[in-house]
Amino acid sequence: MKIFETERLIIRRLERIDKNYFAELFTDQKVLELIPQKAFAEHQITDRFNKSLNFELSDLKNQKCACGIYEKKNAEMIGLALFLINENNEKELGYRFRASFWGKGYATETTEGMLDYYFRQMNVNKVTADVNIANISSVKILDKFMKPVREFFNERGNCTDRRYELEKNNWLQHRI
Repeated sequence: MKIFETERLIIRRLERIDKNYFAELFTDQKVLELIPQKAFAEHQITDRFNKSLNFELSDLKNQKCACGIYEKKNAEMIGLALFLINENNEKELGYRFRASFWGKGYATETTEGMLDYYFRQMNVNKVTADVNIANISSVKILDKFMKPVREFFNERGNCTDRRYELEKNNWLQHRI
């Protein structure tokens, strides 16, 4: 099931054949050090992957969902678009890409597509995003689209995160 597409990418529900790429995104130290997050055990990967297989579009509004990111010209999953909900029950976007797909502008394209989907399709009034401030590439991407509102210590990741937010009316004013 396709969620949305951008110029070069398709964001859709995961399929069984995506499991190895999914696992890579939760075990590759190069990917995890920027989040930061500890590598998942096999049972954690399987559990998270199985939960991501069967969501419906309506689930994007009220639960956390992981969608696959694919190049239009390639059926191989290159990353995850994460529809999240933060501790304040606000919609939050996230993404992660396999390291071999970094530096191609895909995170920028995914962020823009997710924001547009949140505001135009889901009719959400505000979207947030949290980023480890040491993840310079993601900080630059979020700075393009959203406004930083606070920094805080993330105990789970043992790092400082910055929260960004964007309101629907600000997005639509610049996208009409």
